[in-house]
Amino acid sequence: MIRLANVSHDYGGRALLNGIDLHIAPGAFHFLTGPSGAGKSTLLKLCYGELSPTAGEIELFGQPLHSLSRDALADTRRRIGVIHQDCQFLDHLTLAENVALPFVATGRPVPENDLRELLAWVGLAGQADSLPPTLSGGERQRAALARAVMMSPEVVLADEPTGNVDAEMSQRLLSLLVELNRMGTAIMIATHDLMLIRNAKSLVSARVLRIADRQLQSAGVDL
Repeated sequence: MIRLANVSHDYGGRALLNGIDLHIAPGAFHFLTGPSGAGKSTLLKLCYGELSPTAGEIELFGQPLHSLSRDALADTRRRIGVIHQDCQFLDHLTLAENVALPFVATGRPVPENDLRELLAWVGLAGQADSLPPTLSGGERQRAALARAVMMSPEVVLADEPTGNVDAEMSQRLLSLLVELNRMGTAIMIATHDLMLIRNAKSLVSARVLRIADRQLQSAGVDL
């Protein structure tokens, strides 16, 4: 679905990533590790077309990224759910309205039944009418997950989704992502939380990748 071939990316005139080969196949589960500043977030942005490579080729669902028009890229991105490290919400809208924004942005009617089921799935049915400033860190992260999967994407890319929550909530978020994967959604989680990866051992078979020296390497661990 998403393929990077010999991809490089420069940032501020400095080579950040070099010669990256990656294939996110249907139903795959990947962890992406590496120290802060190694380029994990940049690699995720390359995977959903927010950034273009300095060199190499990126294919999104069989289409070369460089050949996609702005409208075609927007359509393609709807097949990819993204959970950002710093999840942002519109504070004047309720949680439910924020989660429904992907439909509103595309001018489609919001499927209210699906929305209610999704909020229940992430354990936020009781907070549907709450405003974002009243939510805890864990509730915001679960809301971000709900918004990312509102349009039933084929791939979910999560950038440090457990970075601002405690161990219990981290496990809960992991369980939700594993459940999505079991339903066929490909998952890629960028994280520096090795405990999260260790906790995944009993839940999912995953590939662990590490960015080191500007390149993507197998960490040698099949969970």
